[in-house]
Amino acid sequence: MDDQGCPRCKTTKYRNPSLKLMVNVCGHTLCENCVEMLFVRGSGNCVQCDTPLRKSNFRVQLFEDPAVDKEVEIRKKVLKIYNKRDIDFPSLREYNDYLEQVEELVYNLTNNVDVENTKQIMEQYQRENRDLIQKNKAKLTREQEELEELLLLEQQGNEQRRLETLQEEQRQLQAKRKNKQALLDELERSQLPATILLAQHKDRAAQLETQIEKQKQAVKPATIFSTGILMGQTVSLQPVARIEEALYQYQPLQIETYGPPVPELDQLSRLGYLNHVRAAVPQDTAGGYTSGLACHRAIQDAFSGLFPSKG
Repeated sequence: MDDQGCPRCKTTKYRNPSLKLMVNVCGHTLCENCVEMLFVRGSGNCVQCDTPLRKSNFRVQLFEDPAVDKEVEIRKKVLKIYNKRDIDFPSLREYNDYLEQVEELVYNLTNNVDVENTKQIMEQYQRENRDLIQKNKAKLTREQEELEELLLLEQQGNEQRRLETLQEEQRQLQAKRKNKQALLDELERSQLPATILLAQHKDRAAQLETQIEKQKQAVKPATIFSTGILMGQTVSLQPVARIEEALYQYQPLQIETYGPPVPELDQLSRLGYLNHVRAAVPQDTAGGYTSGLACHRAIQDAFSGLFPSKG
């Protein structure tokens, strides 16, 4: 944060936390005041790289590193032209090669590597694939409109539920106030003892709370998912094909250790191997340690390789 600042007026965000930094296509930063001063005529050159810039192309810097803002903007422009999808390619390999070409273009433009040749490649591709680019752009626009419509419906549903909840809370608050006012009126007018009136008031209050809890539990269920699929909608699906395969049969692993046979784990105590092994304490067993297991592994290591190999 301390290093972020305007290279022209030397103002930093450390001294001026409200400093608004702007970035253009060249990736260099200027504060908002310097942009207004230097580009008062609408265009000018960058103070760092002397690139011709337009004031209208300046935008607020979103990332700490302005080079990231530059790459994001370049990527948006490249993807407007290179907007093919995986369904436009006959194989996954060709689609991956296409994505690699896109990344190479973005890298060259971001790091100023062979910029003119890169722009010529993009222009040639745009001329040769103009119809497909327009088709994919229209398809993307329709998908975005459908998504925005679904998000709007979901937002409206959330707002409706919020209003209904607010109205219900208001009704419950009014009911509690009426119950309290009824108690005060009864205490003032009734001839019954106050203890009886208070007991009746507690019963009414308990009934009211029970009714409120039932209303909270009976929440109106949502009728649509955020993806736009109606809840309870019947969708015809093809039955999943059943695959008949033979069950896996476990075969014990046979390992040639080139040594004498190792006793089984349950034989160690009978053969006396555990007489010189530290007994496990409760703290050890909590981690899975047992004396027999440790001894068995030590014997396996000791017996391995005692016989010379025949090869």
